[in-house]
Amino acid sequence: MKKYTAEQIRNLALVGHGGAGKTSLAESLLFKTGGSSRRGRVEEGNTVSDYDPEEIRRKVSISTSIVPCEWKNHKLNLLDTPGFFDFEGEMREALRVAELALVVVRGKTGVEVGTEKVWEYAAKLPKMVFVNKMDRENADFGKALASLRKAFGTSLVALQLPIGKEASFSGIVDLVAMKGYRLDGSKREEISVPPELQTEAQSLHEQLLEAVAVTDEDLMERYLGGEDISTDELARAVKIGVRQGDVIPVLCGSTATGVGIEELLDALVAYGPSPLERAPEVSVQGAECKPDGPLAALVFKTTADPFVGKLTFFRVFGGTLRSDSQVFNANRKAEERMGQLFVQKGKEQQPATEIVAGDLGAVAKLAVTVTGDTLTDKGAQLALPGIDFPHPVLTMAVEPKTKGDEDKIAGGLARLLEEDPTIKMERRAETRQLLVSGMGELHLEILSSRLQKKFGVGVELAEPKVPYRETIRGKAKVEGKHKKQSGGRGQFGHVWLELEPLTGGEEFEFVDKIFGGAVPRQYIPAVEKGVRETMAEGILAGCPVVGVRVILYDGSYHPVDSSEMAFKIAASLAFKKGFLDAQPILLEPIMSAEVTVPEEFMGDIIGDLNKKRGRILGVEPQGRLQVIKAQAPQAELFRYAIDLRSMTQGRGSFSLQFDHYEEVPGQIAQKIIEAANEKIS
Repeated sequence: MKKYTAEQIRNLALVGHGGAGKTSLAESLLFKTGGSSRRGRVEEGNTVSDYDPEEIRRKVSISTSIVPCEWKNHKLNLLDTPGFFDFEGEMREALRVAELALVVVRGKTGVEVGTEKVWEYAAKLPKMVFVNKMDRENADFGKALASLRKAFGTSLVALQLPIGKEASFSGIVDLVAMKGYRLDGSKREEISVPPELQTEAQSLHEQLLEAVAVTDEDLMERYLGGEDISTDELARAVKIGVRQGDVIPVLCGSTATGVGIEELLDALVAYGPSPLERAPEVSVQGAECKPDGPLAALVFKTTADPFVGKLTFFRVFGGTLRSDSQVFNANRKAEERMGQLFVQKGKEQQPATEIVAGDLGAVAKLAVTVTGDTLTDKGAQLALPGIDFPHPVLTMAVEPKTKGDEDKIAGGLARLLEEDPTIKMERRAETRQLLVSGMGELHLEILSSRLQKKFGVGVELAEPKVPYRETIRGKAKVEGKHKKQSGGRGQFGHVWLELEPLTGGEEFEFVDKIFGGAVPRQYIPAVEKGVRETMAEGILAGCPVVGVRVILYDGSYHPVDSSEMAFKIAASLAFKKGFLDAQPILLEPIMSAEVTVPEEFMGDIIGDLNKKRGRILGVEPQGRLQVIKAQAPQAELFRYAIDLRSMTQGRGSFSLQFDHYEEVPGQIAQKIIEAANEKIS
């Protein structure tokens, strides 16, 4: 691939609802530009961008892949993103380094849930829309356009009009030049606007003129004055409107037949903003898109491979990055040695000597650099904004299929966390579980599959244990005596304890009220230790005990047989008995939840939260959405991400935060205790 300047580069993220045809579009664009000898098919598992074994098996995109192609002396870096919510982080990576979001929708459905989501995430980017699958049954460009304008406003304007419908879809009308193009096999021919479309085409042409005229006072005056606007003037105005976000062109085509693909390529080159037209990156000094300026490169993606090692993908915002150069990681405050640079094309790596401002590249085996880091010149005060990743919403416990694989699991997960910042890992000591959190069920399933394939570790995903607590509501005075005589020196420890609940939120208090040496001073720490160890193990259901004051007020000892161990055992016996006598209860963690949903789903969400033993604290409007504030037990919310997605068709979102502990209702507590005792026995 030849060298291109920033002016000749177009970085665009293909985004949209799952199944809209983003990967198929990337294949069609690559094939049309001569970047591949055949048009790959998702169904056949032979596309350039979906090369991961899991993608091929599931026939869905999981990771963002880079597919560069060349068209009319321009380089188009296509960032093919997943459409499923579980892989939202991948899409955000692509949007961070793109100048344009190319939103793909289906001609049959128009706006879908995923369309709404990506529109929100790409709010600050220029956009174009490609209405795909116009050859399919019930595909309707007019309805798709109407749904787009209804959802996102009147800045969306048709740039094209389809010729023919469904199976007879054979070409498009260019509403800028007012020319028609028909595809005959692989050959495109220019035609006049078909008579049956002239009225509609003229109406849409006027709408386009009106939309772009709003962005320019001089153009508006001429338009209102009835002056003719030339094709070149209109094209320039469309380009400016796209760059400013005032105009969002809507195009159409079919990746299956190739109709509209050449016209889309022309539009991306003509109207898509170049890196030069992007506002300077916010940093200490500001990163300007100049090849001879200070180096400013953002790492936007990392992949982990057990054989090749770590592969780092970056976008150069300023300066030029060269192979075998020394750079400075502004986030880690460390130098990195760049090895061989690459231009990535799906899974293929094409060697490159340098990557200039505006372009994307990759490099292997960087030591400390991770996604979101800035690479710059040493001494330069540059630190680019990172990537705003979503917070994980589903947590599962990871259990090895083979005993002894725990360390291998942790090591493999650590490598995969470098690859996917939306995954979090936590080892919870009190439940003795390794927890992973991700964006959904499919996300975590693929994580477990990659652990097996990349690192040879088989795992199972299970629902996490709830970190219950045990406490008391009453008081008790109890005796604990440990006496053993079996020849030689015996064992003797004897204590009287008083247990009472703590009301100030403290977890434990030990009070020594021994007088007269009933328990010698040297044994009192052993008494406290025995109590603490018993509390940690739990009594009702094996959960830690909290909120208890223990008073040591009496006891006795033997001058020969007493020992620290004997008093420790005596204290443990006393605490167990006293705990059961002091009205023991089970506590559960209560989470504060904020659930954001469209108003039409509010009733269902509130009803569901009530079923989950939740308490609704209030509802606040947030634009077109409603924010429901509630509290609910953690035990009821482990799969809430799945439930909410199902109830709201993917339109809802939520956040959880631990708030406090609360008593478990009697019948539920009994079941928890019985289940815990069954496991022990």
